Amino acid sequence: MLSRREFIQAALAAGSASSLGLLPARRSVFAAEARSANDKLNIAVIGVAARGGANLNGVAHENIAVLCDIDQQRLAEAAARFPSARTLADFREIFELPNIDGVVVSTPDHTHAIPVAMALSKGLPVYCEKPLTHSLYEARTLRKLNAQAQVPTQMGNQIHSDLSNYRRVVEVIRSGAIGAVERVHVWQGNGVRAGQRVKEAAPPDYVNYDLWLGPAPYRPFHESHFHFNWRYWWDFGGGQLGDFGCHYMDLPFWALELGAPTTIAAKGEKGHDGDNECPMRMQVDYQFPARGGFPGVHLTWYHGGWQPEGAEDYKMGSAVLFEGTEGRLIADYGTHKVFLSSGKTFEPLRPSIADSIGHHKEWLHAIRTGESTGSTFEYACGLTEAVHLGNIAYRVNQPITFDAANLKCIDCPTADPIIRREYREGWTLPEA
Repeated sequence: MLSRREFIQAALAAGSASSLGLLPARRSVFAAEARSANDKLNIAVIGVAARGGANLNGVAHENIAVLCDIDQQRLAEAAARFPSARTLADFREIFELPNIDGVVVSTPDHTHAIPVAMALSKGLPVYCEKPLTHSLYEARTLRKLNAQAQVPTQMGNQIHSDLSNYRRVVEVIRSGAIGAVERVHVWQGNGVRAGQRVKEAAPPDYVNYDLWLGPAPYRPFHESHFHFNWRYWWDFGGGQLGDFGCHYMDLPFWALELGAPTTIAAKGEKGHDGDNECPMRMQVDYQFPARGGFPGVHLTWYHGGWQPEGAEDYKMGSAVLFEGTEGRLIADYGTHKVFLSSGKTFEPLRPSIADSIGHHKEWLHAIRTGESTGSTFEYACGLTEAVHLGNIAYRVNQPITFDAANLKCIDCPTADPIIRREYREGWTLPEA
């Protein structure tokens, strides 16, 4: 009788053997001739469970050509669903294969940038979970690579596409119904999970922990910084702001066409007894300059129970509040309400922004047609940079002035190793 480990290895071997040779031959999807909508795309999926499992489901109707994960148990389960897929532990091997039409990246934050950069360097369309990167430098590098590659890209801030509510909010804000907006509050109710450091521990035998660490500093294995929990350690994630900033701040970035903030100040409370340093409660104040027809904006992020004064009146645990000269608008993922200063009832607008065909479908459609997506990397890089700047201001424990052109926090050298951290030996980021 096979042991659990032997069964997993046998399942993976069977999946690999079925496609040990070249992947199904086909011309590049970017060939001059039009692609048939019925011609399935060869998709490589990096990270196959949790968020990776959701993204895998989003592209499952295509040809899943490669499955990649450092957890053999998770990989075996995915391989059972897609028996013709090649299975790998090291995502770098994907970029040596021919006939790949697109890559889906659903790894922890600290290993987003390298496979995305490798895909862009190869001219491959790529979908990546939010936030797009783990650091400012990585985001700026991907922005440059994306501009060079000119391929379809999509960041996984699914609310941008999958629900129509955000589109209706953008229409209201841009219509001028609540007047000019100079103040925005964004709050998210959750905090962080406490985690512990250990001096030495061995990972499960079905986990390739060295590949999981990737470019991050070495730390002995512990469940409190592994699957899901990596979010709450600076080495691997960005805390609650890193986890949800690209979802909730997406709405004001989109509606108000925000660019790079100029000054950022943050405060917080650790509020837990763990060894991880991400704060349970946090407030970040961003100042965005005027741009186009929009005035400057003061945006404040709160999480872990902190909220703006009067937020309890709205009875929303997480929300975005726009304050305009003629009224207010409050929204969450699926709902919004408008309050006009005149006391009049707001009459809903005729929709002008077409609803999405679906978040993953947008990306797949763009690969076939060359059209754009709703959350391209050009857009996503700016949003991701703002998220990182909030965490940087908290970690250096002082307000920062951001020089976006030179990717520097002025007169704040302690920010430099956070903006661009040193990778662990053996790992490099492809450069533009």
